Formats: sequence, C-alpha cells, structure tokens
Amino acid sequence: MFGLEDLKKTRYFQDVAADYKVEGKLEGKLESIPLLLEAGLTVERIAQSLGLDLELVKTVAKNQSGANPNQN
Repeated sequence: MFGLEDLKKTRYFQDVAADYKVEGKLEGKLESIPLLLEAGLTVERIAQSLGLDLELVKTVAKNQSGANPNQN
C-alpha cells in the first residue's frame, strides 16, 4: 500500500514542499517589514538585511498606514 512516507519520498511531494517552504519564508520576511520600520530601520537597510528587492520593500511599506517608504 502507498502510504504517507512513500508519498513524502516522491519528487512531486518534495517539489511542492520546497515551494511552500520558500513561500513561507518570503511571507515571514514581508510580515516583518512593518515591525522593522517601526524600529527605525530604513527601507534600504531592511531590503539589504532580508535579501529582498528594494522596490518590494517600498511597496509593502507604502501599503502600511502611516509608513513612509522613503524614510532614512
């Protein structure tokens, strides 16, 4: 019988699991941007520290109420 452990060994399962792991890491980074802005970090420093594109960080910052994406 094909069980859960057998499924976990398939290439398909491993690819899907890897995709979700990457998405989860990205989601966590994006959720941390508002907190880092509140702590006084600049969008440039956040992008550099998290390994994200500067424009992506600016977009997330701009979508936060009261955040200034050009703060230095």
